[in-house]
Amino acid sequence: MSSNHRTLSYGLAINEALHQMMDVDESVFLIGQGVKSPWYVGNTAKDLLEKFGAKRVIDSPVSENAITGAAVGASLTGMRPVVVHPRMDFMMYALDPIINQAANWYYMNGGRSPVPVVFWGIINRGGEQAAQHSQALHTLFAHIPGLKVVMPGTPYDAKGLMVSAIKDDNPVVFIDDRWLYGEEEVVPEELYEVPIGKGTVKREGTDVTLVAISYMVPQAMKAANELMSEGFDVEVLDLRSVKPLDKSLILKSVSKTGRLVVADVGWKTYGMSAEIAAILAEDGVASVKAPVCRVSLPDVPAPASAPLEKAYYPNKDDIIKAVKHVFQ
Repeated sequence: MSSNHRTLSYGLAINEALHQMMDVDESVFLIGQGVKSPWYVGNTAKDLLEKFGAKRVIDSPVSENAITGAAVGASLTGMRPVVVHPRMDFMMYALDPIINQAANWYYMNGGRSPVPVVFWGIINRGGEQAAQHSQALHTLFAHIPGLKVVMPGTPYDAKGLMVSAIKDDNPVVFIDDRWLYGEEEVVPEELYEVPIGKGTVKREGTDVTLVAISYMVPQAMKAANELMSEGFDVEVLDLRSVKPLDKSLILKSVSKTGRLVVADVGWKTYGMSAEIAAILAEDGVASVKAPVCRVSLPDVPAPASAPLEKAYYPNKDDIIKAVKHVFQ
């Protein structure tokens, strides 16, 4: 391994992206609840306050609408704020500045006024946190014109997409999942970008295309490796961005395999898996050998007990069953 690469956890990869961007660009600052607390943001903000001070690492009051609105206003004056919502559920209090203001501003001003702000939401699933603290709401934001939505599933992409999101002149919703924070991967030390709107092939295969989003990426890789021993050659795609969506990557893969399974971290009805299935219905029907199979949350709120959570959240075993189903 070269000296400029080393293994980082998902959380520390985000932390490094923030450190490096704040180093090279004084207009970048972080604001949100608990930015100095591992209980809120894990190790993603480690040492930022000590290095950059309270003027650029702002531990805010519990007022999601106010701090998000302040971040949007700062972006309109030339700053590049990153506003973190340690529980994505409470971004709902900030829908006006995100959807009504940031998403529309550039368009309504004829392209003369960019809005370079990152809305960073963390999905907090499990841990008996119940329905109001466990929601993956990416489809809601992906529905809105003017917003870009990224959901990295690996440490490498977490760093590169955070850098790209901060550099982008458009508002970007950056969504991660606390269950990913323990994932580790070799990550370059230098500053680099992962392009927004471009997915990647995590594993090449010939029998079935498995499209995975966020936390389902490592689950998909585990499922594909187990399925290989049973004779199923699975191609795994990591979307990385859900808006814009890399349609060509999906269609190219399914044209080869003829089968599609989608593994999402959100609900099934009206969700990202439905959008991906619609792409195939519109543009790739000639390639399809079997109906699309979707792995997602059941259409009920998250439960508040560990046994029910175990049944509620899909994992690699559910993906394995779905892959086998498209061969029946």
